This record gives sequence, structure tokens and C-alpha cells, in this order.
Amino acid sequence: MAMAEKKNEYPPGVEADRRLLQFETWEDYLDSLIEIADLRNLRSVDSARTIAALGYRANGDTLTEKEFYARRKVIHNIVYPVSKPYVLVSEGANIEDPFNRELAVRERANRVGILQSVIFIRHFTKGGFEISGYIDYAHRLISEDWAPFFRSNKMLWPRDNDLGYYHWRHGTVRSNISRNYKPVMDPERGLLFQNRHDHKIICPDPQQEPGQNTSKQRIYSPRYTQIEIYDHVVRRKS
Repeated sequence: MAMAEKKNEYPPGVEADRRLLQFETWEDYLDSLIEIADLRNLRSVDSARTIAALGYRANGDTLTEKEFYARRKVIHNIVYPVSKPYVLVSEGANIEDPFNRELAVRERANRVGILQSVIFIRHFTKGGFEISGYIDYAHRLISEDWAPFFRSNKMLWPRDNDLGYYHWRHGTVRSNISRNYKPVMDPERGLLFQNRHDHKIICPDPQQEPGQNTSKQRIYSPRYTQIEIYDHVVRRKS
């Protein structure tokens, strides 16, 4: 059965917009499109900017003033994200499932970046098909609402945009770059995860050591077929 594989990066449009960060104003952006001949012939910066704004000095579409500031704001927020206060959604919840309790213990450390845990989960559907994957816990904490998980015992399932994903029935295998990890295929050790902050390697192979500053724990829960948690202590550069 054919298998599909993909790796996520920022969309090409977002990557291209990084160049906008070098310009503080729309006028600065237009000035970058002006040619020396324009200033020589028109003898006016304002006239040269008008020529550039009309699209005569760009290979692609020239951004309008509104488009420039809107797109620059988006890329600025991606490259320089603003740190926001967090709420521990597990705090005060009546947690019975052993897996939920283990993740509640790790929630704060993953939110502040001291710990960056990778969760391996294996499920079997009612039809007997395996769905399994690796989840960047810290990434998922900030990208979705975990209140239903901690407070109503909602089950955790891997998704096709998680760090790793396998769906037996669909014959789908996917590996994705997450906020904190990059999948790496090693010819001898197999699938590895490289932390994007301290560049340490996590090895999920049960027959090998998990890696430097990383510990592994198997969690037993009656609702899950298999759970492994790899806890990586992040060593940030001083």
C-alpha cells in the first residue's frame, strides 16, 4: 500500500514576506523598487515612488500601502512572537485517568519551555486499524484548548499534522516539523527528533537510549493501547 509523506514548513508566501521586515514604512519599500534612472529622469522622489507604486518597477505585484502593513504585521508576529501569559487548564480538575494525571504534572514545565515532551500514542479503531503518532506536547498546548481533555476526559488522538502520524487503513505516514522538533531519518537509528532550541536528539526506538537530557516513561491507561512519554529538559544557550 502506498504511503504518503510530508514535512511542514511555513507557506512559501510567508517565507517570501520576510523581506518586508527590512522596511519600516511603505515609502521605504517603494524606495527599494526605484531605479537610479528614475531619479535621474524624473528628478523627484515622489514621482519615482508613484511609478513604483503603479507596478512598473517590480517583477511581481507591487503591494499597496494597506497590503504592505498588513503583511508586514503578520510576518513580524511570526518571526518575533509576543509572549503571552498562560493558564494551567489542568489546575483544579478532577483527574482520574493515569495518562491525564501525568500530562497535568508536565503542563506548566512544557508551557514555560523548561521541558518539551514528546508523546507517543497508539490506538486501534473499532475496525481494528492502528492509528499512532508522536505529539509535540508543548506545541499542542498552545495550539488548542485542553480544557475538554483535562476536565471531561476527552481522549487524545494523534493528527496528521503532528510530529509523526501513522494510519494503517489509509496507508499514510507523515512527519512534520513542529514548533519544537524536527524529524530526522537516520540510516542506522531510524526516526529521530531534533530539538529546535538546543539541537539535542531524541531517539524513540525502545531498544536504544532516548538521548541526552531525555528520559522515557511508559504510561498505562485502560483507554489507550500504548503510551510513551519522552521528557526532554531544554538546555538553552546563556
